[in-house]
Amino acid sequence: MRFQSTNGGRHELGQNFLRNPNTINRFVAVVRETKGGILEIGAGDGAITRKLSLLGRELTAIDVDERHVKRLRQNFSTIRVERADALRFTLEFPVIVGNIPFSLTTPILRRLLKASSWHDAVLLTQWEVARKRAGIGGRTMMTAQAAPWYVFELCGRVPAQHFTPQPSVDGGILHVTRRERPLVPSKERRGYENFVYATFTGKGRTLAQVITQSTGAPSNDVSRALSDLSLTAIRLPRDLDVEAWVSLWSRLARNRPR
Repeated sequence: MRFQSTNGGRHELGQNFLRNPNTINRFVAVVRETKGGILEIGAGDGAITRKLSLLGRELTAIDVDERHVKRLRQNFSTIRVERADALRFTLEFPVIVGNIPFSLTTPILRRLLKASSWHDAVLLTQWEVARKRAGIGGRTMMTAQAAPWYVFELCGRVPAQHFTPQPSVDGGILHVTRRERPLVPSKERRGYENFVYATFTGKGRTLAQVITQSTGAPSNDVSRALSDLSLTAIRLPRDLDVEAWVSLWSRLARNRPR
């Protein structure tokens, strides 16, 4: 399956098509719990599209491969089908879904998390990506940066043998929901994201040292905040949950000059 790069070039990137009926039904069951029109990215041969079309909702399917687009239009006359790049096409839809090429998981997620119109995204990604986004086994910087505005939920594991061609790793169903009430005001988003970045990449042997270095806050203030929030036992930024990140941002970084 061909996908264009964001700089106008073209890459040959493989997509693993979902073939197992039970897994397709599991995926669509998560989508069924959402509301509103749906955009399916990377529709491929339409295995998921067919089930989505039965939900009785407005559905747009996109794929960059003209052969897939032609077949989709032949097989699904009642839905909108467009030849388009998932990294460029408008995301002005309430619900975004897709079995996305594993090699494009990060750029697609980054683009989704910067868009403002959708309220639910249901994605089939690599298992480890889905786990990390959901905060299982530690949170990534991307998850920590986005968590005040989004909830990440791991909805199931998909064995590699359920795909054709079979990938070397399992997949995971990830449901991302936009929070109705963000934990950090949108006007503070850039500052908060910079704070998370500085903390994840900062130097220090303890979390207190890292935060002191990343924020410029007095070390006594940092130690007091960690104690008040019962975070003194945590040594790594990846082990902080969203509530801890928001509290540390509010107490130590929000009002400091940057």
